[in-house]
Amino acid sequence: MRLDRARARARFAAARVARLATVTAEGTPHIVPIVFVLAGDTVYTAVDAKPKTTTALRRLANIEADPHITVLADFYDEDWSRLWWVRADGTARIVTGDEADAGLAQLTARYPVYVSEPPPGPVLALDITRWSGWAAG
Repeated sequence: MRLDRARARARFAAARVARLATVTAEGTPHIVPIVFVLAGDTVYTAVDAKPKTTTALRRLANIEADPHITVLADFYDEDWSRLWWVRADGTARIVTGDEADAGLAQLTARYPVYVSEPPPGPVLALDITRWSGWAAG
């Protein structure tokens, strides 16, 4: 069944991980898993301390070249009557100052590992303009 906006947002907000899709300047899609927090219609995520091959992350370059993004959260189970997915479409911003601090505080409240390992990288604000989703049953 198709999820209305409120149900889609609720399922998305409850998910522990999502996938952030960006596009390169050449039009090639790029997708990475993220942890996040939802505040209104803005998704906050940050570049965390997990090892990366470079500090010049493709997702950041992609957002600077084209801020359009999609974020997907889903649930899979062998019992297909429990399946669901939610897609959030919008634009991304790299934020600083008070907005970044507020986003990090909310992320830290949701993900306790951030207390001992605060994200060292930029905070992203994903401003969602369209929610869509589906659930079995």
